[in-house]
Amino acid sequence: MRSGRSDGSPVKTARRFFVEGTHEIGNVIAIDGSDARKIARVLRLSPGDRIEIVDSAASAFAASIASVGRDVRATLLERRVQSWPTALRIDVAQAVPKGRRMDFVVEKGTELGASAFLPFYCERGIGRASAEKLDRWRRIARASAQQSGRLEVPEVNAPIRYDALLALFNQYDRVVFAWELAETSVREALAAALPGAQRLLLVVGPEGGFTHAEADAAERRGAAMTSLGARILRTDTAAVALLAVISAFAS
Repeated sequence: MRSGRSDGSPVKTARRFFVEGTHEIGNVIAIDGSDARKIARVLRLSPGDRIEIVDSAASAFAASIASVGRDVRATLLERRVQSWPTALRIDVAQAVPKGRRMDFVVEKGTELGASAFLPFYCERGIGRASAEKLDRWRRIARASAQQSGRLEVPEVNAPIRYDALLALFNQYDRVVFAWELAETSVREALAAALPGAQRLLLVVGPEGGFTHAEADAAERRGAAMTSLGARILRTDTAAVALLAVISAFAS
C-alpha cells in the first residue's frame, strides 16, 4: 500500500479530486456536485485548507481552498511530482456479470492499475448493463482512482458484442485470454506476453465460461490462452487475480 509521494510527504488521497480540462499554477478551479459536498460536509474543509487537484492531462497540483459554497473554488499553488505511473497500459475486457459483480471488478481493477474496462456480451453471459449501471461503474472508477492515489480515471466503455471485441484485438501488443481449458499456465503466458508490450488486453469470460467456438476465435486472432490454475475462479475474481499477478511480474 502506497503511503507517500516521491518527495517523502504523505498523500491524503481523501483530499484528491479530479477536474476537467488542463490547468496551470495560479488557475482558480471550480469543484461541484458530489465532490463539493464531500469537501464541505464530509471532510469539513474551509478556506485555506489544502487539497490535491488532478486535471485531464494527469497533472497533479497542490491547491488551496478559496471558498466553500454551492461549489468549491480552489487556487492551484504548485505541481506535484509523481513517480509511479507505468508505461504498460492494461485494459480489461470483462463479460458483463450478473448483479453487482462488475462493481467489484471496476473498483479493485482500478486500484490495481487497469487503464480501461471493456464490458462485453457473449454466448453464455447472463448479465446485462443498463445506463444506470454504466453510470455507477464510472462513478466507482472515479472514486477508486481518488482513493488509490491515481493520476487518471480509467475509462469504462459501454458494453459491446463479442465479435466487436475480437475486432479490437489488433489494437493491442498482446491479448491474454483467460480460459479454464487452456494448457498454458498464467506464469508461462505472462512471461511470453509482457516483455516489450505497451498495450495489453486481459479478456475474462462470463459465469458459464467461454464456448469452444469463442475461445477458438480468440486464439485465431492471436490471443494467448491461459489457465488461472486448478481452481475455477468467479468471473469477478479472475480479472483482479490477473492484474495482481501482472503487478508482481512488472515490479
